Amino acid sequence: MRKLTFLFYLTFLTPNIVTGNLVEIYSLDQMDDPRGFCIDIRGHKSKAKTNSGLQAHTCYSYQGSIAVDQGFDLLRLDKGQFRLPAFDVCMEADSNTASASLRLSKCQDEELQKFDWDNNGRIYLISNMKLCLTVAQGKSRKGGGGSPIHLMRNLSLELCGDTLQAFQMWGARSER
Repeated sequence: MRKLTFLFYLTFLTPNIVTGNLVEIYSLDQMDDPRGFCIDIRGHKSKAKTNSGLQAHTCYSYQGSIAVDQGFDLLRLDKGQFRLPAFDVCMEADSNTASASLRLSKCQDEELQKFDWDNNGRIYLISNMKLCLTVAQGKSRKGGGGSPIHLMRNLSLELCGDTLQAFQMWGARSER
């Protein structure tokens, strides 16, 4: 009976608790998509491929809710960890050097998984505060869905600075 109660709890009650703490992390500059860009796992929503890393992708919130592959745990952000609870993985830098890409790994107390926000809205790697989460400049790539079609851009850690400011400023928002 205990197992049945526990399974009921996990199936029906936990998702409601978790979704209340989800936020999407979005670029403050909409660039070439009026729906904006969010940090996103490569792939499609629940079928996202955690081994393919992160990208900037059209925010799904225009559809009415935060998508599982863009939903970060608000409570973990306060601790410097960018956790995607639907996949139980965390954002991690490949290295603490410029042009490092971002991957997803099991959440641990690792230096390359610790990020913070500065007063200007930049997300930086705590072990190298000169590196900020940066959306690729240039033209977006077209995705495989959406109407109008969704857009994608690469993400990397680049030197924080005024010349890249529009590509380095982020916000967090919950479901409306």
